[in-house]
Amino acid sequence: MSEDYIEVRGAEEHNLKDLDVRLPRESLNVVTGLSGSGKSSLAFETIYAEGQRRYIESLSAYARNFLGQMDKPQVESVEGLSPAISIDQKNAANNPRSTVGTVTELHDYLRLLYARVGTPHCPECGREVGEQSAQQMVRRILELPEGTKAKIAAPVVRDQKGAFEDRFDELVSEGYSRVEVDGEEYDLAYDTPDLDENYDHTVDVVVDRVAVSEDARSRITDSVETALDEADGVLKVVVPDADDDLELGGATARSTGDLAEDDGDDRLVVEFSEELACTHCGIDISEIETRSFSFNSPHGACPECEGIGNTKEVSEDLVVQDTSKPLKDVFEAWSYNRSYYQTRLDSVAAHFDVSVTTPFEELDEDVQQAFLYGTSEQVVFERQTKNGTRRKEKRFEGVIPNLERRHVETDSESTREHIEDYMSVTTCPACDGTRLKPSSRAVLVDDTPISEVNRMSIGDCLAHFEGMEDGMDERDTKIAEEILKEIRARLGFMEEVGLEYLTLDREASTLSGGESQRIRLATQIGSGLVGVLYVLDEPSIGLHQRDNDRLLNTLEELRDLGNTLVVVEHDEETMRRADNVVDMGPGPGRHGGEVVANGSVEDLMDAEESITGDYLAGRKQIPVPDERRDWNESLTIRGARQHNLRDLNVDLPVGAFTAITGVSGSGKSTLMHDILYKGLAREMNDNTSVDPGDHDAIEGVDHVETVRLIDQSPIGRTPRSNPATYTGIFDYVREKFAQTKLAKQRGYEKGRFSFNVKGGRCEACGGQGTQKIEMNFLSDVHVPCEECGGDRYNDETLQVEFKGKTIADVLQMSVEEAHDFFEADSRLGRRLQLLKDVGLDYMRLGQPSTTLSGGEAQRVKLAEELGKKDSGETLYLLDEPTTGLHSADERKLIEVLQRLTDRGNSVVVIEHELDLVKNADHVLDLGPEGGENGGSVVATGTPEEVARNDDSHTGRYLRDKLPRVDLEGPRSDREKPEAEEAPAPTTDD
Repeated sequence: MSEDYIEVRGAEEHNLKDLDVRLPRESLNVVTGLSGSGKSSLAFETIYAEGQRRYIESLSAYARNFLGQMDKPQVESVEGLSPAISIDQKNAANNPRSTVGTVTELHDYLRLLYARVGTPHCPECGREVGEQSAQQMVRRILELPEGTKAKIAAPVVRDQKGAFEDRFDELVSEGYSRVEVDGEEYDLAYDTPDLDENYDHTVDVVVDRVAVSEDARSRITDSVETALDEADGVLKVVVPDADDDLELGGATARSTGDLAEDDGDDRLVVEFSEELACTHCGIDISEIETRSFSFNSPHGACPECEGIGNTKEVSEDLVVQDTSKPLKDVFEAWSYNRSYYQTRLDSVAAHFDVSVTTPFEELDEDVQQAFLYGTSEQVVFERQTKNGTRRKEKRFEGVIPNLERRHVETDSESTREHIEDYMSVTTCPACDGTRLKPSSRAVLVDDTPISEVNRMSIGDCLAHFEGMEDGMDERDTKIAEEILKEIRARLGFMEEVGLEYLTLDREASTLSGGESQRIRLATQIGSGLVGVLYVLDEPSIGLHQRDNDRLLNTLEELRDLGNTLVVVEHDEETMRRADNVVDMGPGPGRHGGEVVANGSVEDLMDAEESITGDYLAGRKQIPVPDERRDWNESLTIRGARQHNLRDLNVDLPVGAFTAITGVSGSGKSTLMHDILYKGLAREMNDNTSVDPGDHDAIEGVDHVETVRLIDQSPIGRTPRSNPATYTGIFDYVREKFAQTKLAKQRGYEKGRFSFNVKGGRCEACGGQGTQKIEMNFLSDVHVPCEECGGDRYNDETLQVEFKGKTIADVLQMSVEEAHDFFEADSRLGRRLQLLKDVGLDYMRLGQPSTTLSGGEAQRVKLAEELGKKDSGETLYLLDEPTTGLHSADERKLIEVLQRLTDRGNSVVVIEHELDLVKNADHVLDLGPEGGENGGSVVATGTPEEVARNDDSHTGRYLRDKLPRVDLEGPRSDREKPEAEEAPAPTTDD
């Protein structure tokens, strides 16, 4: 075998059929094929898994003890392997403390920069602060012009009430005679100040009066040290007659008095401190360290929100949801102890002389506020006891303060959860969402706090740090040079992969799978590793065609460094730019697992059995609809302003198929998820737990009966959840087994065949089929259960068979196999057919939900929705439903969405895939760019209309998919083109 190839022999992982394949090293290899054809089995479960296993085996026995034993993939041999790194679509982090800045390690470099060259300022007054030694203070004083007369004073009292007679006597006994009280000088030997003890006063002891000269250095030094000792590390230098341009201390001294007029003379008063403190405000500031800028450390985190950036507060809108209700019923939040709180309401109502049957909206505003936030005056509360009526006068606490207090004090989890239904997440008022404490936010580099840098987009941040050294002195430049170089490099890598619109403070949990993958990709570019095998899972997901070139340039850059890339991908442009393409197939599931073509993209297009080649060569294509649906009614969103949306007014057709498009970060998800879905969920379903984004109104809600969001979130978070349980198929399967002869003889009910309850399941693993091994500082590892071997059931249950198969065998079946197996059952057949319709033929019924990709989870949800009866007035919202789909499978999905719309439903999708966009009736294109430069409507109308719009990035790429578009023609549409203008597409059958 040549050393220029990775050679796989006899791979049989999952559906791979004794597969042999060669991949050229130091090349960009794309593995493509239908969904379920074996792409991931080859790239991840075989090549990457074997690379990881060999790496772990190379470690010491001690290290392997922590990492555990990795099973060898079912493959005869893999030769030519390099150390392997997997870059998949798993979310960067689910921790609310993780941000784009932390997961990219940019925040670590920012913390280092601010800790080393940042200039601290007072968080109260904004004056610059700093710590200096006595020697440094002396040098600053000697910078004054020769002969300048100055006082060196010790501030012994600062803004305190009192007459201070005892303090003055103490100073005299210590040998001091002169003091300045509130800026006026007194000689204590002749004139003790008579101070009003009810007012604040400042007392400075004059330690020495000197004429500044080099000859007086020794005297000045003694006086400075004395003053610092007297005033606990602080001193004042007062120049009574100062010129307007006189300065003291330069950039590092803190001029807290500035020039002030005193009896007609200009005084310069400058304070120095040995500690990091604002002598003007009397605020001590802790030492500036890197941890001072970490919101994950108590040394840097905002004390109010503890570094989260938001807080939970009882919401007035949630406490009073229906103001037309009578006072006695309006506060549903008090329903957990209604009898007690009803007497409170009765007493307060009597106090204000109102009836508890009065609608809340009819009460005077001040009375409403009293019920919500409490009274300032005493209220007579009456309570019936065994001994009669007890009366007590006290202030009424108010509903909202009561709920907030109870939420903290209660030991009842149910009570706490009940109160949380009436709480909303709000930006922390103390730190304004920056997560950092005030002193950390007051440290500046280039006149900018770190909190402001964190709020910048990556593109703006890169511009901010360009040439920053030019404004620094020589010392700071030397310190910051390497730090800034690293910051700029990492920001540049992020921009290269199309993420310039992300802000550094964006929560990592809100990133899409594609964004998370590209973040890790940028990190790998920055590492500069050579000779590594990178295995990537569809890096183009979530990326607009406009930005695809930049991603491909990045992959080629990794390759050119001397690395080998294996990319699982369906994107046409990625395949065309690959050095080598491996097409898996020829079909999904049991019909796949073979190499259909392996070579250049030209070889792929010439391969007879390659469906991928048929689409690349144009022999097969996803057709353009002959007609677009007409629509007369719409859902209208007014004044959408959340995040970067620019006060948008948009119409979404009712009874039509709409695609929301735009470059990454243009505002698509904000419009659909934060505004449309949450707004409708709250208004239509009375779902008070959702908090819609900022907008004025959603009109036309009466045209829609219900709204259903089908996103890419997991269908379950434990291995117990799987497609069969989620779609309800498993209920019918368990009924089948309960009706068998042996089950009836043994008295087994339907529940016997559930792996979620005791009885028929394996108790060693609790019916999960796997056992969790806790790995301390590493992620937990799930290994097959030793008792049941992963079957989930005990031996007695597995003795029951239906048509020769056990319940465990059925869970291992693919959707296609199960469809054939249960063909006689119409209920099961219908539900399994729906899974086939959305391209999930290959998926195992019992596949743990934790192993499903976002796209697979979304299609499972879509199949489950298709199985429901609907009235034809449902609004379906989908977020990039083509994720992970081959063109042939995408065609199936489009047919499903068209079928949903034909029933009279409305379908709205966020999508970049142009073959789906060209099938929409209406396109809403946002942009023109991402982040701050997005949030506007660039184009709207039919795909043909958008394609004619030169301002639309989407439109320019859409033209190639719409050969019937007349760019010179009218922008009206709905004209049926001549049939000969478009080639008749072949079918996939």
